[in-house]
Amino acid sequence: MGTLSPLLTVMTDVAGRAGRALNRDFRDVEHLQVSKKGPADFVSIADHKAEEIIYERLTEARPGYGFLMEERGIAEGTDKSHRWIVDPLDGTLNFLHGMPHFAVSIALERDGELVAGVVYNPASDEMFHAEKGRGAWLADRRLRVSGRKHFDESVIATGMPWAGRKGHAQFLTELHKVMPHTAGVRRMGSAALDLAWVAAGRYDGFWERNLKAWDIAAGIVLVKEAGGWVSELDDKTDILATGNIVAGNEAIQAELKKRLTA
Repeated sequence: MGTLSPLLTVMTDVAGRAGRALNRDFRDVEHLQVSKKGPADFVSIADHKAEEIIYERLTEARPGYGFLMEERGIAEGTDKSHRWIVDPLDGTLNFLHGMPHFAVSIALERDGELVAGVVYNPASDEMFHAEKGRGAWLADRRLRVSGRKHFDESVIATGMPWAGRKGHAQFLTELHKVMPHTAGVRRMGSAALDLAWVAAGRYDGFWERNLKAWDIAAGIVLVKEAGGWVSELDDKTDILATGNIVAGNEAIQAELKKRLTA
């Protein structure tokens, strides 16, 4: 790709700083202070530390931009055209159980359109980044979605609702529609990384319901810039509002959506 744009330079630098802080806590995870927001919904001091790093650094780099953040919520900026959408730690449960599959996710929305995204797994030091019109990249390697055309050869990623979350019965119905017709279904516990892996061609498709905007915003940019297709699962207009997403290469995404909504 050559040199990063000024925007992606800022975003990758901030994600890297937050990720290094997470890594330090990850090595000492058994001693982290942890609380519960709800059933099976955990938050640790690591989430808050990473979010503070991101908020401070992005505010310094782009004064006036607004924020939508998992822990902090909505922070209005003086610049009404730009909004950061941030998940400081996607895959909290993995993190707290010592599983090295979690990510920092940062997206930029400009006038309602997602224009840049970064997903960084600090445990593996994989920095996925994309900007509208400039492609999707893993470090300096250009990403393309997988080229598989046959659904029975595809590996599909998903997420499932856990205790206290709505949609469990619907998920089981959808899983039954999809799983017997694929080479495999995976549930790894981080929607941000699921989408990054679709962009990288590791997964052929992904679907999940009832996600939050910060779970998927950066990943949507990655998949689209890697030549993939992303849509709202029920054909509603605002995918960030519903959190119902289906993604993949053109052929697999279309087949996956057809099977899920049949």
